[in-house]
Amino acid sequence: MSLKNKGSFGSGAALCLSLVLATGAASLSSDTAQASQRLMTEVDSRAAEEFRYANFNQWLSEFRRYAAAQGISEATLASAFDGLRYRERVIELDRHQPEFVRPIWGYLDTAVSNTRINNGREKLEQHRATALEMQQRYGVPAEIIVAIWGIESNYGSNFGDFSTLESLATLAYDGRRRDFARGELLAALRIIDQGDIAAEQMKGSWAGAMGHTQFIPSSFEAYAVDGDNDGRRDIWGSIPDVMASTANYLARAGWQPGQPWGAEVVLPDSFDYAQTERRSSAEWASQGVRAVSGQLPSFDSAAVIVPAGAEGPAFIVGANFRAILRYNNATSYALAVATLADAIAGRSGITQPWPRDQAPLTRNDVKMLQQRLNNAGYSVGGADGIMGPNTRAGVRAFQRDQGLIPDGFATQALLDLLR
Repeated sequence: MSLKNKGSFGSGAALCLSLVLATGAASLSSDTAQASQRLMTEVDSRAAEEFRYANFNQWLSEFRRYAAAQGISEATLASAFDGLRYRERVIELDRHQPEFVRPIWGYLDTAVSNTRINNGREKLEQHRATALEMQQRYGVPAEIIVAIWGIESNYGSNFGDFSTLESLATLAYDGRRRDFARGELLAALRIIDQGDIAAEQMKGSWAGAMGHTQFIPSSFEAYAVDGDNDGRRDIWGSIPDVMASTANYLARAGWQPGQPWGAEVVLPDSFDYAQTERRSSAEWASQGVRAVSGQLPSFDSAAVIVPAGAEGPAFIVGANFRAILRYNNATSYALAVATLADAIAGRSGITQPWPRDQAPLTRNDVKMLQQRLNNAGYSVGGADGIMGPNTRAGVRAFQRDQGLIPDGFATQALLDLLR
């Protein structure tokens, strides 16, 4: 929209005011008053919308000059910015915080469903030669490459149809992390300028993650690979490029060829859940940690994790689990990739049950938990509603002081105890 049309909105407001004056506030019918109010609200909303769009276009012009000064060609700037729109939907999604935090077992039910396992096996069979080539080149198992593909974009069926440029420009102008989005927008322009993808074909999620691999532009610059040797890195249409880029990312993140990601374990009754240090497999074994099946993997440095507390499954995880976390730093994500890969390869899944009777905490619950931990002297930082490492450390300390198992897993019962 352009501000040159604002006169029509002004005349609408004048008409509404004339109606009120002519009729008289006291004698105005309820229906007329409500209609007048709706008209005034619409006028205000349209004016605010026009003001936002006008300022976005001004910001975009300034950013365009900045990008040109950074060496982006005029041809790229024209293809990227001519006709580019502010996307209100992007801001709605950016500001939306789901009230309920999904428990890990709910996430895994979807991420490692039978359908996704079967589709993964089909994709691996369909692209086996390419997957094995990338396994040989980068040392990352073919089933891990396919599992990342499955978790990130459901094997390419759902990587988003937002214009990456429109998403990032909108977020850079009006989002929560504007500096980050500006950097990613400039990286996206460099990618186009280098000829890897045309501006109109650069598609992905509302947050700027792109293609089959869901790389943000800076990750694309750092890790994307031309797997089919056609001179372009195409994570939107070339499966060799998709697989090579995924494997390269994990290899650069520290993937150790020949090592497993980890294993499901059984912990002794005397296990100290407050331990957060990494230890060798031999040291964990000396504490009574044993594999659910077979022997413990031979790790020089491994952690024991209990994503759902002492009542749920336990795992020993090594360097390759940490490499997956570099792709997405969430335990639920890394466990989903690891167990999906196992299933695609025909290995057994998680055997111990999840504590499905535990009601998940809402974000407001987590904020209250953090506030009450801080008030009780367990400093966990700001109350942001996210269960990060500081909050888990505070939970463990509180649990230990209350004579509970210090597993760091927050429950409704724990929140009630803090109340």
